[in-house]
Amino acid sequence: MSLPRPLISAAELAERLGRVTLLDARFDLAQPAAGEAAYAQGHLPGALYAHLERDLSAMPPAAALCGGRHPLPPPDAFARTAARWGLTPTSHVVVYDASGGMYAARAWWLLRWIGVEAVAVLDGGLNAWTAAGGALASGVTAAPPPAGDFPLPEVPVLATIDAERLQRGLDRVVLLDARAPERYRGDVEPLDPVAGHIPGALNRPFVRNLGADGRFLPAATLRTDFDALTGGRPAAEVVQQCGSGVTACHNLLAMAVAGLGDSVLYAGSWSEWCADPARPVARG
Repeated sequence: MSLPRPLISAAELAERLGRVTLLDARFDLAQPAAGEAAYAQGHLPGALYAHLERDLSAMPPAAALCGGRHPLPPPDAFARTAARWGLTPTSHVVVYDASGGMYAARAWWLLRWIGVEAVAVLDGGLNAWTAAGGALASGVTAAPPPAGDFPLPEVPVLATIDAERLQRGLDRVVLLDARAPERYRGDVEPLDPVAGHIPGALNRPFVRNLGADGRFLPAATLRTDFDALTGGRPAAEVVQQCGSGVTACHNLLAMAVAGLGDSVLYAGSWSEWCADPARPVARG
């Protein structure tokens, strides 16, 4: 049975339970241990835990492809993580969290980046599963035996851009900032040392991709919203960023849901950009 993607409903997942690898990506930026603790208390049956900082980022002293608070791991490093979860490029994977997909989207992006094609985010996350009557399991699921070396694609499947190339090409792309409006404007900055945004960036808070029920808005609505922001530019000319490259993936996912294709990730995002005092800053 094929895997619906990029989103899967709780009902669709229930039909496939036991035939997909489940990853629980719950996390709390303010309490980094909270997501893993919540996972141990109750998770979808058979789910493995994917920790934002330990598994989905290259935190110091690990090598990283960019700066910022949640730098990308090199593809070979993340491939080793995927292999530890028992994954291969042909695996079917469903990722979920309890935050509207803000962390699950990062795992979705990383897995596709290293060549896992059949990966979906559970629409509505843990709440949608339990609301549909889905059972939870406690404890920690043991990972299956690694399937061996994880072969990487010769060229990464999804596009990224670094700070230098972005700064040189700001006038040639549409840059979308997924942070909350008050952080984008520079009114407040609770996480990074400088407030403001990258000059020319447009604000698209990731929460606008969701309805009141925590599920993604209909594809047609998302398409209309993004086309209005980007002027209908091709996805390859749209760059996504946020504070540290996490919620930017939510906008990447939303554009994919809308049928607009894969946009570009600036993974270092504001936390990397503002760390260099020579880079320009805009406010307001």
